[in-house]
Amino acid sequence: MAGEGQNLTRIGLAGLAVMGQNLALNIAEKGFPISVYNRSTNKVDETVERAKAEGDLPLFGFHDPEAFVQSIQKPRVIIMLVKAGAPVDDTIKTLSVYMEKGDCIIDGGNEWYENTERRAAAMVDLGLQYLGMGVSGGEEGARHGPSLMPGGSFEAYKSIEDILLKVAAQVPDSGPCVTYIGEGGSGNFVKMVHNGIEYGDMQLISEAYDVLRTVGKLSNEELHEVFAEWNKGELLSFLVEITADIFTIKDDKADGYLVDKVLDKTGMKGTGKWTVQQAADLSVAAPTIAASLDSRFLSGMKSERIEASKIFQAGGVSDTFADQAVDKQKLIDDVRQALYASKICSYAQGMNLIRAKSTEKGWDLKLGELARIWKGGCIIRAVFLDRIKKAYDRNSELANLLVDPEFAKEIVERQSAWRRVVCLAINSGISTPGMSVSLAYFDTYRRESLPANLVQAQRDYFGAHTYERVDGPGAFHTEWYKLANQLKM
Repeated sequence: MAGEGQNLTRIGLAGLAVMGQNLALNIAEKGFPISVYNRSTNKVDETVERAKAEGDLPLFGFHDPEAFVQSIQKPRVIIMLVKAGAPVDDTIKTLSVYMEKGDCIIDGGNEWYENTERRAAAMVDLGLQYLGMGVSGGEEGARHGPSLMPGGSFEAYKSIEDILLKVAAQVPDSGPCVTYIGEGGSGNFVKMVHNGIEYGDMQLISEAYDVLRTVGKLSNEELHEVFAEWNKGELLSFLVEITADIFTIKDDKADGYLVDKVLDKTGMKGTGKWTVQQAADLSVAAPTIAASLDSRFLSGMKSERIEASKIFQAGGVSDTFADQAVDKQKLIDDVRQALYASKICSYAQGMNLIRAKSTEKGWDLKLGELARIWKGGCIIRAVFLDRIKKAYDRNSELANLLVDPEFAKEIVERQSAWRRVVCLAINSGISTPGMSVSLAYFDTYRRESLPANLVQAQRDYFGAHTYERVDGPGAFHTEWYKLANQLKM
């Protein structure tokens, strides 16, 4: 605990759950004395003990909020890492009464961006600055170097920039994984879409696993070898790396591998849902991310799926469709290509969503810079992101990643394998919603003409919504019903 004679610290952090503790220790380890506070005092003591054990780090704990605030040098900067929603408002209320004009509060949680903008406006009235900062990387990232996405007051960002540049993940060829994102709630919005892309990535990897396991009959040992090998090439990424690791872990409570004992029911905290809702609000197609969300919903219906399985097995529908001869090595290579092509679509959708919101809000977000700060520290970090950065460096106004010359060439080279995997999965009764909708997204986007003409004709028929013509400008309405009845006479 810090005593009365303790020198003032450089920064404070409130909220000492897993992420908060680890980020505080990271900041202290980088040489910045830090004060910490938590409503539950046992977390404060636990963090202080960790700081001592992990190198006698300059971290000082406080049980009292006023003493905590007063221990920080002016202008004070306090990072909050508490659960989104009401707990954030409660923490602000607790701390702000002891803060002074020019001090800054930074919310490092997964908060809805409009809440951040509301709070920032309220802070102005108190003379306080406010930042909403996305933090990605999980427990390990927070401790050793996360990807940081701060948005809001630029003046507030500059007051803490020196700390963030050292605390963030460091990538040798592109620097610290942090940048000033933009005004308002842009930092939280970008982190939200990052999480939506993460949903898509995880879903696509799970589908690759399902096809290889169910159709290819690969063992966990073989799956480990496949994913470990994939992690040496174009699919090199944190999520592929940990997937390879998962297949090596034996169950400590029974025989076999732990992954086979994990219940097939995926949880969620809301950022994926927010991403899909925002895509709908902005009329941005994000089917891969939406499919990943739907898959989580369906996974949660475990008891219903058990009953449905019984009903349809009795009716002659089962996973025995998957019992067909395949060339294992050819399947592995096809699935690798399908996974890569699908990932391009998922990231394209996320980037398009960020661009649309940036245009709506006037944030002027730099998509290439976002790809750069996601290269290290965060959950979706991947060698693939360097390619995305270069695509936007080549053309900052790129309409879609799919039409970048390099990505377009790679999609074309992989589309045959992609189609084979989706067809094989369908014929085997294996659902691959992420890969399937990614392929549909590509096929829809690349076609000059779509059957949307019929849909618009239907809308005009029953609702007089009018239509445009291919051979000239203007809005037209046809009395389809009358004309059709005349032809029936």
